[in-house]
Amino acid sequence: MSHRPHMALSAPVLDAPDPHALAAFYRRLLGWTVVQDEPHWVKLRPPNGGTGLSFQTEPLYKAPTWPASAGTQQMMAHLDIEVDDLDVAGEHAEATGAVLADFQPDEDVRVYIDPVGHPFCLFLPEPEEPLDPDAGP
Repeated sequence: MSHRPHMALSAPVLDAPDPHALAAFYRRLLGWTVVQDEPHWVKLRPPNGGTGLSFQTEPLYKAPTWPASAGTQQMMAHLDIEVDDLDVAGEHAEATGAVLADFQPDEDVRVYIDPVGHPFCLFLPEPEEPLDPDAGP
C-alpha cells in the first residue's frame, strides 16, 4: 500500500441494556444532538461537529467495577470530559443522573458513574506547554 487511507474516529461506543436510556443521559449531560436513532443503536454528536458518542444494545451487559478489583468485571474504557469548573460540572452531572464514585484518584479529577455503571471522569484542563522540537521522542 503506497499511502494510508483516510480514517476518522466517528464515535466510541458504549454498550448498555437500553441504549436509548443511556443516550438520553449523555444527551442531557453533554447537550449533544441525537443524529441516529435505531432500535438497538443511538448516536450523539456535538452541536459544532466532531467525534460523537454511540450506544448499542448489549443484553449481557455487566457494569464494570470502579476501582478495579480481582474477580470483578473490569472497565475496558472510560470517557474523559474536560470542564471549566469541577463543582458546577459535578452538580450538573448528578442532576442528570450520575453518581459520584466512592473512590477519587486525584483532586483535579472527579470520577462519576453513569446510570448503567460506566465510569467517566470530569477534569480540569492542564496548561499546555509548547513541545520542544529538539527534545526528541
